[in-house]
Amino acid sequence: MPTSFTVVPVEAQGEERGPAERDGQLQEEEDEDDERDRGTGDGIARESRPFINSAELNRGNTYEGKNMALFEEEMDSNPMVSSLLNKLANYTNLTQGVVEHEADEDSKRKEVKGPRMGTFIGVYLPCLQNILGVILFLRLTWIVGTAGVLESFIIVFMCCACTMLTAISMSAIATNGVVPGPEFGGAVGLCFYLGTTFAGAMYILGTIEILLTYISPSAAIFKAEEVGEETEAMLNNMRVYGTCIIILMAIVVFVGVKYVNKLALVFLACVILSIIAIYAGVIKTAFDPPDFPICLLGNRTLSKRSFDVCAKFTESNNETKTTPLWRLFCDSSLLNATCDDYFRLNNVTEIQGIPGIMSGVLTDNLWSTYSEKGSIVEKKDQPSIAGSEETKMGGLPYVFTDIMTYFTMLVGIYFPSVTGIMAGSNRSGDLKDAQKSIPTGTILAISTTSFIYLSCIVLFGACIEGVILRDKFGEAVNGNLVVGTLAWPSPWVIVIGSFFSTCGAGLQSLTGAPRLLQAIARDGIVPFIQIFGHGKANGEPTWALLLTAGICEIGILIASLDSVAPILSMFFLMCYMFVNLACAVQTLLRTPNWRPRFKYYHWTLSFLGMSLCLALMFICSWYYALIAMLIAGCIYKYIEYRGAEKEWGDGIRGLSLNAARYALLRVEDGPPHTKNWRPQLLVLLNLDNEQLVKHPRLLSFTSQLKAGKGLTIVGSVLQGIYLDKCTETQKAEENVKALMGVEKTKGFCQIVVSPNFRDGISYLIQSAGLGGMKHNTVLMAWPQSWKQTENRFSWKNFVDTVRETTAAQQALLVAKNIDLFPTNQERFTEGNIDVWWIVHDGGMLMLLPFLLRQHKVWRKCKMRIFTVAQMDDNSIQMKKDLQMFLYHLRLNAQVEVVEMFENDISAFTYEKTLMMEQRSQMLKQMQLSKNEREREAQLIHDRNTASHSAPAVEASVAAAVPEKVQMTWTKEKFAAEKHKTKDSNVSGFKDVFNMKPNQSNVRRMHTAVKLNGVVLNKSQHAQLVLLNMPGPPKNRKGDENYMEFLEVLTEGLDRVLLVRGSGREVITIYS
Repeated sequence: MPTSFTVVPVEAQGEERGPAERDGQLQEEEDEDDERDRGTGDGIARESRPFINSAELNRGNTYEGKNMALFEEEMDSNPMVSSLLNKLANYTNLTQGVVEHEADEDSKRKEVKGPRMGTFIGVYLPCLQNILGVILFLRLTWIVGTAGVLESFIIVFMCCACTMLTAISMSAIATNGVVPGPEFGGAVGLCFYLGTTFAGAMYILGTIEILLTYISPSAAIFKAEEVGEETEAMLNNMRVYGTCIIILMAIVVFVGVKYVNKLALVFLACVILSIIAIYAGVIKTAFDPPDFPICLLGNRTLSKRSFDVCAKFTESNNETKTTPLWRLFCDSSLLNATCDDYFRLNNVTEIQGIPGIMSGVLTDNLWSTYSEKGSIVEKKDQPSIAGSEETKMGGLPYVFTDIMTYFTMLVGIYFPSVTGIMAGSNRSGDLKDAQKSIPTGTILAISTTSFIYLSCIVLFGACIEGVILRDKFGEAVNGNLVVGTLAWPSPWVIVIGSFFSTCGAGLQSLTGAPRLLQAIARDGIVPFIQIFGHGKANGEPTWALLLTAGICEIGILIASLDSVAPILSMFFLMCYMFVNLACAVQTLLRTPNWRPRFKYYHWTLSFLGMSLCLALMFICSWYYALIAMLIAGCIYKYIEYRGAEKEWGDGIRGLSLNAARYALLRVEDGPPHTKNWRPQLLVLLNLDNEQLVKHPRLLSFTSQLKAGKGLTIVGSVLQGIYLDKCTETQKAEENVKALMGVEKTKGFCQIVVSPNFRDGISYLIQSAGLGGMKHNTVLMAWPQSWKQTENRFSWKNFVDTVRETTAAQQALLVAKNIDLFPTNQERFTEGNIDVWWIVHDGGMLMLLPFLLRQHKVWRKCKMRIFTVAQMDDNSIQMKKDLQMFLYHLRLNAQVEVVEMFENDISAFTYEKTLMMEQRSQMLKQMQLSKNEREREAQLIHDRNTASHSAPAVEASVAAAVPEKVQMTWTKEKFAAEKHKTKDSNVSGFKDVFNMKPNQSNVRRMHTAVKLNGVVLNKSQHAQLVLLNMPGPPKNRKGDENYMEFLEVLTEGLDRVLLVRGSGREVITIYS
């Protein structure tokens, strides 16, 4: 019910203040608004929105006042609902992105006329005209005669079911929001375009066939000079006339496309009148069948083009005379002439070609009669005596089949007659209510045409003799169009009607296809066809028309209607398959944006339609189907490669996300079996001040180790607060992703912002990955500058990372001298990968060289495994056992056991340990003194601040406690304090130089020095050395010493990979 309401301002009414006061208030508010527009807000630049323009925003702000002050800083990015609704109400469904529509949009909107067409004129009739066409008039009778009524019914039912299911899916897609036109996406759109273009060629070939076969046979340029050359002459005529007609039609479309659209109704009237004439003729046969006699010789059908009397001889004045038919089979007109053996043995009979609907001929036409190319059209159940087949049959007036026939071939020829279901959706911009009209009109049109086709099959089988049905070009009925012989009042109704309808359909294909190509080109999803988006000043697609005419010419040069039909069937079936697939995927994914108004769809129907399309493709022609799928696949991959983001990709993306979610849930069931274990890497990168990667070779090594398999997460930490570091985070992510692309590292990038570097790494180790797709190995670079005093935290972070990976049961790989590692372009032609297997922590040391040697960089390197034998070990037995172990692991490697005997700790080791501990102690002293100085300075600052802020209070406190709190800092006190600090430092340093090394540290240093000597001796020239990485000390005070031990252990080696296993077995002897 209508409701009246009044808008009342919330603030005080105008009557309560004077006019001057109101004006002043308004002026102040406007000034405030202007000031706010100029400089306030959160600093985010105002964007141009698709619905809101800045002028309206400014105007709207004037009236917002203080009611929306809470939201005023976000008005630029989040406009008022009222503004949004106002803009949406004025939305037009003109194709976005077209230059002539974007320019001066507001003025053009006034000129655009409102959509006028309803369901009947806008969708139903165009679909009817596109579906009914050349195949109905030229080939349907022949299909019924060849396949029989039952199999023809199956063919038509399959094809109609396919289009009906596609129409249901298309209706769901078309009613899911505003329909902007035929831009269904790259692969679908181009398949549809190619199908429409080849359909134009098929219509033109049909036009020429009607002209040269049924209207004016004398107009043929090429004549058959010898027997058997009729087909070749006809194809050449098709090529010449077809080329001329294409040029003529292209000129018509270029000059006056509006006239083509106006003539569309005339062409449609021709089709409807022709169909009415067929039904009228069928009714007439019930009581008065037309007189179309057929001449049979035995059971063979004769072509009546060469004779008029169906008899061997005639009686005239008691005199027997031979007929022209006699002279065709015999060597002279005399009665004693030598005649063809079959002609001599069989009688000539004449039967009615159209016995009528009541004759019972339907039972004879129920079953199929497939034949080889060049075989004679014969009537079943007709008496025939076989003669000797030595005679050449080429010159005899039989009706021959021109191609070999079989069920699947007929499906390919028939399918184009059910295409054209998208004619309504292509006109969506001209409809009053596209979302209502497209489903209703399309489904009604398919229902109507399906009824016409199915009824015609039964009626043709019930009215027309089988030999006439199988006579493709009507040679047995004086060269009449077969379906025309059934029509009432005259065969010429069908001939002329079908001529104009096929001609009009060809014109409309040449009109529609270029516009479709132009829309795809302007959409920008297929970059190499963008040139075809240009046209005349009024938007007519000139370049697209030229390409369409060129592709049409290919169809014309093929010249045979029966050969072109399966080609366009493929493209239409491919297009329909994609439409069904899109609907099924969107329905199954239940995406929030999938809300079609057309409710009578289900994913099972779409899936059935898709399966039927695929089946029909392979039924028609398996090799054409493979070629069409290859073309569509290439287009899809090309668009994916060029990175076009269009709405048709959302379904595929959604499908990928669903599949990923399902897989992740399955993976999370438990840890992988040892057979399936592979390093899933978390690569920790360091970034410089410009957010660039410090060690790019770490990513090179990652791609060499992974070869694109498994999970790789590339992580880095920025120090700070996330709100302040947003832009830097984005920049860092872009830089890392760019480098990942260059180094061919397939994986994910994760940048974490944390108040300190240490916590950020901890967050990454704990939370990187998702579900079962989590990393199990951390790869990082050795901190080269850990000894530098200004970088005092780097070694602490490193040691804590080692501890955390151990706690998280993750393996750790530390690449030392990472900048010396090879790039992906380098190739080692020789050399070794040396593995020093000192302790067993899961077998990772064995697995890594195997994985590295899969990559081209390391492929020619040999693998050597060294293990260390102590005094009590049997080194010979150890070597045998290790070789057997590697044999079972199926690893090819050279084995060597190195003996390390206990000996006295050298003076060098003592000195090295002492230097390490002294350095550590000195650093602690320096750090301590620095901290004390900082604390003292802070205390002085605090006291001075307090003295200035509250002198009265301070005076009273000073009087009360004169000894403890001194408000001044005299020179004497400063000097005394300075000497005091200096003395304490000197005494501290004296203690450092007098200290003795810790025995535990001496033992560890001894191990590091000895092991380093052995490794250097054997592996100094190796391309890569893999070493067990010892764990950090449990006592955290020795962390810095731990770094020194690792440094000594790897001293003198070029490329080292320190490996610390997770503790679980990662390699197995079982297959």
